[in-house]
Amino acid sequence: MELFGCGTALVTPFRPDGSVDEHALHAHVDWQIQNGVELLIPCGTTGEAATLSDAETQRVIEVTIAAAAGRAPIFAGCTHNSTHTAVQRVSRLSRIPGLTGILTANPYYNRPSQEGQYQHFRAIAESTDLPILLYNIPGRTGANLDPATILRLAEIANVIGVKESSGNLTQITELLTQAPRDFRVFAGDDGLALPVLALGGAGLISVASNVIPAETSDMIRAAIRNDWAGARRINRKIFRLMQALFVEPSPAPVKAVLALLGRSPDHLRLPMVPVTPATRHKLELLIGELGLLTKAPAGYVENLRAF
Repeated sequence: MELFGCGTALVTPFRPDGSVDEHALHAHVDWQIQNGVELLIPCGTTGEAATLSDAETQRVIEVTIAAAAGRAPIFAGCTHNSTHTAVQRVSRLSRIPGLTGILTANPYYNRPSQEGQYQHFRAIAESTDLPILLYNIPGRTGANLDPATILRLAEIANVIGVKESSGNLTQITELLTQAPRDFRVFAGDDGLALPVLALGGAGLISVASNVIPAETSDMIRAAIRNDWAGARRINRKIFRLMQALFVEPSPAPVKAVLALLGRSPDHLRLPMVPVTPATRHKLELLIGELGLLTKAPAGYVENLRAF
C-alpha cells in the first residue's frame, strides 16, 4: 500500500452527558482532510479508545469513514492485551465497509516477551485481510517491540508498517536501515517527525494535527519532497505548541485547544480529566501567538462560553 504523509490520531468528541458527539466528529474529520491530512486514525490513544464500548467504537469508525468519503485511508485503532479478544475485535471491525486497515499496539500490562508479542501480532494479522499497522508505544504499554521482532512481522503479507513511538532514534534508525523498502515506518511523536523522516520514514501519525492540520501536513509534505529548509521553518514555528500538547496527559491538552478554537467541547471520560487553568492559559497564549484564534469559526467566543 502506498501510504505516506501526515496522519491524525483523531480525538473523540463527547457531549456534556458523555455520549459521542457524532456531529462534531464528522466536522472534525472533514476539517482535517480539507487541511491536507492524508491518513486518519479513529479509536486510538488520542481517541480515548479504552473508554469506548464496542458499539461506540464501531460507530466512531463508521462516522469517520462517512465523513472522509473516500478522500483518505482510515486505519482503526484496535488494541487489547488478550490476544483472543484482540482477534475477535479485529475480525468484527474488518467487516465495516470502507475501513482501510487496523492500527494495533503492544499488548499492555502483561509485558510479554518478544516472542509473545510476535505471536500476538501474527494472530491479529492472520485474522483479517486488511492491512495492519503495528504501534510500538512502550511508554503506555510497558512493552517495547524490538526492531528484530518488527522485521519478523514485516514478513507477514498484510503487516505493512509501524507507528514508532518509542522515542528511541537509535532503535528507529536500526529498523529503517534493515526494513524492506515497502515497509512504512511512521513517526509516532510530533517532536521527532523530522528526524524520522530524514532517516527514511514515511510520515507522521500526529496528535498536534488535530489542532494545526494545515501546518503539520505542510511540514511533512515539505520534508518528503526534500524541502528541508521549509520543513524546519514550519517545525520552528509550531514546535512549542506540539510540546505543550503533552504537558499533561494526552488528549486533555489537545481537547482544550480544540475548545479554545470553538471546534469541539472540552469533555473527556474518566480517568482523563481536563487540563488545569494554568495549562489552559499557556495553551491559549501559544495558539494566540500562532494567530490561530483569528482563524476560529464564526461565533467561537459564544461556543467557548457554552463549553
